[in-house]
Amino acid sequence: MPQLVAPDVAFLPMLPILLVLAGALISTLLGFWVSRRTLTAINIVTVILSGASMMYLWNRGLTSFAGSLQADNAAVLLGLTILVGTLMTLLVSLDTAWRERVSFPEFDAMMMYAVTGCLLIVFSGDLIVMLIGLEIMSLAGYVLATFQGSRRAEESGLKYFLLGAVGSATLIYGIAFVYGATGSLNYAAIAAKVGSVSNLTPDNAGILVGGSLLLLAGFGFKIALVPFHQWTPDVYSGTSTTTFLFLSTVIKVAAFAGMLRVFGGALHDAPGWTSVLQVLTAATLIIGNTAALLQVNFKRMLAYSAVAHTGFLAMCLLGTPELGGAALGYYLLVYTLMTGAALAVLAALQRTEAGFEISDMRGLYYRHPGYAIALSVCLASLAGLPPFAGFFGKYLAFQAAFQNGYVWISVLAAITSVAALIYYLRPAMLMFMPDRTPAREYLHGQRFPTTFTVGLGVAGITVLGILPNVWYSWVANPAIWQFLAGR
Repeated sequence: MPQLVAPDVAFLPMLPILLVLAGALISTLLGFWVSRRTLTAINIVTVILSGASMMYLWNRGLTSFAGSLQADNAAVLLGLTILVGTLMTLLVSLDTAWRERVSFPEFDAMMMYAVTGCLLIVFSGDLIVMLIGLEIMSLAGYVLATFQGSRRAEESGLKYFLLGAVGSATLIYGIAFVYGATGSLNYAAIAAKVGSVSNLTPDNAGILVGGSLLLLAGFGFKIALVPFHQWTPDVYSGTSTTTFLFLSTVIKVAAFAGMLRVFGGALHDAPGWTSVLQVLTAATLIIGNTAALLQVNFKRMLAYSAVAHTGFLAMCLLGTPELGGAALGYYLLVYTLMTGAALAVLAALQRTEAGFEISDMRGLYYRHPGYAIALSVCLASLAGLPPFAGFFGKYLAFQAAFQNGYVWISVLAAITSVAALIYYLRPAMLMFMPDRTPAREYLHGQRFPTTFTVGLGVAGITVLGILPNVWYSWVANPAIWQFLAGR
């Protein structure tokens, strides 16, 4: 008789995910019995505990389900970045959710379910776990985008759902092709098969290229890579600013973590996808920065800015796993801090759903000096100006692509950064110009959690800009990124 083998179910590697899932379940089950602010406080505690459990897993290299879920150091670093973005969103929602008409338990529940899916992607060891996490994240994100109840939010949510469904279908087809070419869904097994050309027949090599490009297109929808970015400006500007913060930081970090797992590990040696990614990255840099330059609405400008930063982040994937992985790990945390703080300021001050016109920001320093200075620091960091961390993040992205032979894309990125200087510094300059017209921002209400969030973001990008090794010394260890696929 065949010997029965006990399933490999280790709960310790799953602990960070289970803690976040517990917060989602508490929000679902107790929503009718406790206040929404109490649920948010509970979720903040679960996020902090999840982060503490990740730190406990550092250097342990634990796995579960026969390697389908792996708590390696890369997962810990990227998972902590996701939790930072989640914490910032929860804190901001304490002040602004009621004004944005999303102050109900389901908002917290959907957010925590989305974070659960994000962490599954980060901790995934094969394509199936990654796909499960991606779908949990996406479905919860679709609901979050429509929660505001306005026609703009409903339109943005429907557009997000329809285009996201196309992206998911493309991703599934890509997974099927990769499985057909390699006979495996496990990252390490795929990497071993792809790493030796002799392991693939000519037919299988063609199928592998097709699968890689389909996966690239599927991920392109999730990270807003041109030309798959059409949903981004409408969704980001049409939903609540708190949801915008969550979608543009936490969701984007998780999607890039999935790309790093797949293209930095499993399919790193697969032919074809790097050439296509070069073209898509170039288009993203040009269109994202040019479109942001033409916007008059501040919220929509930040939406196109998020597209432009997708191009800079995608450059990291063109580097070697060691250099590109370290650059992406550093850049994602910096992007989360500076985008989260900028949107926290916008959420605190906006009077209408659409937020500010850029011209409405004139004289903000004379009405809210602290927020004006903080927003200026965030905009300078987003533009890549020293001594803030955005400068070092872009430098690492340029270095990762340049040192791997992608010179022209590095030059193009430097040129498009000039456009970024214009559209970021224009509102920053207006805030410090005198203005005699009535204030156009919200003036009252409790703001301590939002102010704390803004302070956290500004302090983070300042410290990481002046002392980048505070974080980069963690992410720069080549051993972390060499074993993305268990190689």
